[in-house]
Amino acid sequence: MEGPSKTHGKRIFLVDDHPMVRDRLAQLVEQQSDLTVCGEADNVTDALNGICASLPDIAIVDLSLKNSNGLELIKDIKARGLQTPVLVLSMHDENLYAERALRAGALGYVNKQETSQVILHAIRRVIDGQIHVSPEISAILMKRALGRSEATDHSPASRLGDRELEVFQLIGRGLGTRKIAETLGISIKTVETYRARIKEKLGIADAVQLLRAAMQWVQKYDSDAPE
Repeated sequence: MEGPSKTHGKRIFLVDDHPMVRDRLAQLVEQQSDLTVCGEADNVTDALNGICASLPDIAIVDLSLKNSNGLELIKDIKARGLQTPVLVLSMHDENLYAERALRAGALGYVNKQETSQVILHAIRRVIDGQIHVSPEISAILMKRALGRSEATDHSPASRLGDRELEVFQLIGRGLGTRKIAETLGISIKTVETYRARIKEKLGIADAVQLLRAAMQWVQKYDSDAPE
């Protein structure tokens, strides 16, 4: 869906599966003389098509999208050779996801609970090619760069790869293997492989323990989990 048109300003493509969030963000952007919305999407396929067609100055991406997630979208953007810088705007725990987003190819990560001023500052920094994360995450990344290793999250799920974490999250939301396969567009066998890897990495013996651990993690860390 196209946003309001302007003949000037840096062009922003919004990717979020909540229409209200997109509307509020679009209103914030359109109030700025130097920014404008050039398109919107709520899923990876539409987002990729829209970004390829509009070639925006920045894509603002949520981590929770229809039938996939923002990390996969960021990887797809880079895989297609697109130079569009990405800012992740999410409610998910920054300690667990900020570094993952940067590794995937994003230039910034900001929480949706931040003020409008912070979000706008992050947008402009990323458009300028600079990295934006919170001071806390910046300090952790600096320590790691200096060889002073420090975990970004004490959750056991920090041991999981991006796709493993996504499967773990869906298990915690109550989805079975077949439904997870349909949701992620992968085979049942692949989901079973991920489940086996998750159990091995987390030291979990069986499916019951896996479900319990996943549900506990979702309740603590997953901002999009049902109440």
